[in-house]
Formats: sequence, C-alpha cells, structure tokens
Amino acid sequence: MRIPLLPPRTPVVSVVSLSGLIAADMRGAALNLAAVEPMLDRAFRRRGTCAVALRINSPGGSPVQSSMIGAAIRRLAEETEVPVHAFVEDVAASGGYWLAAAADDIWLDESSITGSIGVISAGFGFSEALGKLGVERRVHTAGEDKSMLDPFRPERAEDVERLKALQGRIHRAFIAHVEARRGAKLDRSRDLFTGEIFVGREAVEAGLADGIAHLVPKMRALYGERVRFRRLARRRPLATRLVPWVADAAAASALAALDERAARARLGL
Repeated sequence: MRIPLLPPRTPVVSVVSLSGLIAADMRGAALNLAAVEPMLDRAFRRRGTCAVALRINSPGGSPVQSSMIGAAIRRLAEETEVPVHAFVEDVAASGGYWLAAAADDIWLDESSITGSIGVISAGFGFSEALGKLGVERRVHTAGEDKSMLDPFRPERAEDVERLKALQGRIHRAFIAHVEARRGAKLDRSRDLFTGEIFVGREAVEAGLADGIAHLVPKMRALYGERVRFRRLARRRPLATRLVPWVADAAAASALAALDERAARARLGL
C-alpha cells in the first residue's frame, strides 16, 4: 500500500510590533526589554516560524534599553536560526534605528524617517529666574560633582565637558552597532553619524536600509504566497487591567504620549 506524502508545512512569519518611545518606565506604553522580551521569545520560538518581521515605529529614547532589546533580538535569532526582517513605518530614528539595525535587513516606505544616529541631552536653566523671584537655592552634597548640570544654578563649563564625554562614549557604541550590522552596505563616502535624518530612498542610497517594501508583499515574495502571519502583541501590565489602577495608568500613558510626541516633533512628525 502506498503511503501518501504529507503536505508541505505552511510557512509562518511572526510579526512583532515595536512602537513607541524607548524608555525604562514600566507604567506606560514605553518600549523596554522587560516589556518586549516575552513577546520576542514567543515570536522566535513558536513552532513552524520561518521568519520574524519587526514592525518598527519609534522615535528612539533610552540608549541602554535600545541596546538591550537589540541584543535580545540578535541572541534569539542566532539561537533559533530564524531570519529577522525590519519594516519601518513612520519612523525608526535614533534608538528606533538601533532596533532596526538588529535585523538582517531593513525595509522602508517612501516616506519613512530613519537615521538620527547621535545622542542628545536637553533641559532648561532657571538660575536667573530664581534670583528675580527672590528664591535662594540650597543644595548640600558629598562630592563636588553630585549636582552636575543642576538647572537651578549657572551652567559650569566642566559639567558640559563631562556631559559631552559621556555622550561621546554612547555615540561610539551606537556607531559600532550600526557598522557591525550594516558593514559594507554603508556609504563610506559620507558621514552618516552626525545625527542627520534620512527619508525613504535617501536612507537606502546611504546604505542604512535595503529597499522600499511593505511587510506582507515582501514576506510573500521571500517565503511564498502561502505564507501565514502570526501577529503578536505585548501583554499589558496587570496594573493597567485592574480598575483601582485605571487613573494612575491613564496618567502614566498620557505622560508617555507627551514624551513620544516631543521626540517625534524633533523629527518633524
């Protein structure tokens, strides 16, 4: 008796959404390792997964969380031998681009904003305002640098120099990550690491992305018309699902939304 052959297994692409500001704060909707690692683990380790597609829409944020999420993506990809494809929606800038660079290739829309490979620190100074209000600032520290960049006292040149040194180290780590992931694809005739942003094909020409493509048609082109998509979502923290914490969760979400809007505004979004 002839035994019928089993039909070929339908390829499955796990789709992971990485959207929002990257920050360690767990109360809102921010992206951080603790929030997204369980989702990433499910995406890579689910039986039948032929690839993981990252839908990225982030203006950036914490360099540490960006690095840790990017490292988790690479670790899981290497452990499972599952390829990773990044699809940039509105924006993958700064830390958002760090996440995209963790993928094996990066695809954009014609109007997607990416790049912004730099480090920024911004704030306000209120020292003169205090004097006009007749308010005396009293700060006592053990360690002369403990109150570095205090917004209520005049800016010190040595504080700015120290801050720039810190930013430089973070910037070099960011550059090393991009160079390690993009390698020979980068356009070496220009400086891509000034914090400049790129739109659509401009980023492709610079080697920061691989082409213009959208998720579903690109995955079908790579894995066949029969490919199925498994979309994974982050599990909301318990506090956001219980009635007594609704107000606090709403306030945290509102603050996170304001932070994200400010970050997007710097990119013209």
